[in-house]
Amino acid sequence: MHRVQLAYTLSDEPDSARALHHPLLAMLAAVHTSGSISGAARQLDLSYRHVWGELKRWEAQLGHPLVHWAKGQPALLAPFGEKLLWAERRALARLAPQIEALRSELERAFALAFDDSAGVVTLYASHDEALPRLRDWVGPRHQLHLDIEFTGSVDALAALNDGRCLLAGFHALTQAPLRSPTARTYRPMLKPGRHKLIGFARRAQGLIVAAGNPLALRSLHDLARPGVRFINCPHGTGTRVVLDELLAGEGIAPGRIDGFDRLERSHQAAAEAVASGSADAAFGIEPAAQAKGLHFVALAQEQYFLVTLAAHLAHPHVLSLLDALRTPQWRAVLDAIPGHRAERCGEVLSLRQVLPWWSYRKPKP
Repeated sequence: MHRVQLAYTLSDEPDSARALHHPLLAMLAAVHTSGSISGAARQLDLSYRHVWGELKRWEAQLGHPLVHWAKGQPALLAPFGEKLLWAERRALARLAPQIEALRSELERAFALAFDDSAGVVTLYASHDEALPRLRDWVGPRHQLHLDIEFTGSVDALAALNDGRCLLAGFHALTQAPLRSPTARTYRPMLKPGRHKLIGFARRAQGLIVAAGNPLALRSLHDLARPGVRFINCPHGTGTRVVLDELLAGEGIAPGRIDGFDRLERSHQAAAEAVASGSADAAFGIEPAAQAKGLHFVALAQEQYFLVTLAAHLAHPHVLSLLDALRTPQWRAVLDAIPGHRAERCGEVLSLRQVLPWWSYRKPKP
């Protein structure tokens, strides 16, 4: 078995590569897209001799052909080369939230080491495309480092209640009934007076299906059709709570859905399963579908919230972040993300007003 070693670089380039990088896989990807060794060399800004020599060296080391070397013909990846690319893409899709969290943790450490004036806000949050963009946006403009730990919505709220972070990020259907899966999950974790809810975004959740939607999957009922293979998200994630809520509302038993117990840890990994053909549908957010060239069928609108303890609301770094969230410039960034809309972003909201399943009182006739 081949061992994997990880390394990182320090850079002041804001657009530097964020994904894990291996020179062999970069060469194989370049050969795949360009169709030639010379084209791959130009794409990577390397010499033809270097790329050719490295591919030959790796073939000898791995004991498998990587490229079809037919003279006068376009360079094609050998089956083993194709499998290597697939394996890396699959692994990176599954690990994307963890990679972002690791990078954030390293940046936090170096921000503290190199800049005494930099503020740090720890945030445990359910993964969303807006959060890495927010981190990059507030850093240079507000001297504020957003230290993100991506986790499920339930774990994020638990981290806040345990004192491991200043802010937590979770998402939910706000119009859920009193005894719904949403209410049962979040009500014990949020207490009016102790927790302060902060508006962030409205976003769409729905089906992630193959490009062109060849199976014509348009509703949750379609997931129960014979032959449709589903990929699910784990318990403890906000997306699983949303899906359970919608299924209960439609009267669909989870056991009718083939693959309901097959789990992927992130939207990106679920989308990759659909893109690779190992599943026909997943449930998630639109940016994950677009990133893989897949089709998205919106089924529900939910709210993504930030939440902090009342004692943290006056923290200067939290106040600075709230000021940043309220700016038109940040709202424009948020509105540009597919399936997202800035809604009361940065506003401190009432738990009982925004989450109606908090009220035991019956509405007046």
